[in-house]
Amino acid sequence: MLTLFDLVAVLLVLTAAFGWFNHRFVRLPQTIGLLVMGLAASLLLVAIELAFPQITLYEDIGDLLRQIDFQNTVLNGMLAFLLFAGALHVDLAVLRNRAWAVGSMATVGVLVSTAIVGTGFWLLCDLFGVAMPFAWALLFGALISPTDPVAVLSTLKAVRVPQTLEIDMTGESLFNDGVGVVVFAVVLAIATGAGGEGLDAIHIVELFFYEALGGAVLGLLAGYLSYRAMHAIDDYAVEVLISLALVAGTYSLALNLHMSGPIAMVVAGLLIGNRGPRYAMSDVTQRYLFGFWTLIDEMLNSLLFLLIGLEVLVLRFDATFAWVAVLCIPLVLVARYFAVAAPLLALRTRLEFVPGTIPVLVWGGLRGGISIALALSIPEVAEKSLILAATYTVVVFTIVVQGLSLQQLVRRVVPGTS
Repeated sequence: MLTLFDLVAVLLVLTAAFGWFNHRFVRLPQTIGLLVMGLAASLLLVAIELAFPQITLYEDIGDLLRQIDFQNTVLNGMLAFLLFAGALHVDLAVLRNRAWAVGSMATVGVLVSTAIVGTGFWLLCDLFGVAMPFAWALLFGALISPTDPVAVLSTLKAVRVPQTLEIDMTGESLFNDGVGVVVFAVVLAIATGAGGEGLDAIHIVELFFYEALGGAVLGLLAGYLSYRAMHAIDDYAVEVLISLALVAGTYSLALNLHMSGPIAMVVAGLLIGNRGPRYAMSDVTQRYLFGFWTLIDEMLNSLLFLLIGLEVLVLRFDATFAWVAVLCIPLVLVARYFAVAAPLLALRTRLEFVPGTIPVLVWGGLRGGISIALALSIPEVAEKSLILAATYTVVVFTIVVQGLSLQQLVRRVVPGTS
């Protein structure tokens, strides 16, 4: 049995090696390149096992990866740091001007997509003779509907879009992630009957607002206390340490209070990233703190996308689910269209949108490790294997196909881009 240090060492070596090879020869965007290489390595191992059954390399590496709890690694580890790092660089003044667009897509959009994907997934399963209760189909809709902030933000680094469109994409991905996790928790409680007879509409609404608003208030309070602590001193090492403590401590507290940790991280990151440089940080501290979180963002992104590619070694897929999983790709895209178009068309008299906003938001709605982690957190029920297969298929398609072609779409539909 490998120790935790051994596991981390193996992942870091693989990430560095694949990252160097991608940069030197493949030249894909770093995160997408790591996912593609991890996936290719996984499929190669599967092919070797099929060709040479006596070789146990596939099983050995699969056993190694099973020691990594992907769900906890992402949801209770990487996510806190990645969301804070992403929110740290968002201009709050510009985001405030786009609040109605971001807020409607992050709430109404997620709910609309959940309903469309859930219903469509249930009908697909019925069409192919696969048993899938509607509540579990809706659970798939809940976990696949939010865009993944990690995937979206990493892709935006390589894609040039107008500032308002970039804020719409960034803000939506940061906030709908927290909303999506809350919706997933509510639907999971319904599907498993965890709330019993007491889980009625009122309790569902109370649970939603307690988690979402509670997370926002917690992030605001913790962020303000950290900001005041930074304001009182001028020592970049201590201030970077305060930011680390803010992320780890607040996220842990949110989980224990059953509040939304993701929303808390976004709010705290926005506060520190916007008020800190103006009132609490010297130029030296700004350089070190923002440089530190940029490196954290880059390294954790690389690790996460490599893990997504390698996860196929752990997720044993049933070939009978293949068509259902593949057809979920157009289903999710259709749902994404309505989730984006409905709020934006309703707001077009109040806000200006860059021409081509809807197709870019639809095609740029990438899914990532959070969806896979949520799917893995589902209890061991009969429906889990199909939900996992569909989730992984959609995630890989959005990151590889949509992520690599987004720049071409932007050039085609957004005036003034090249």
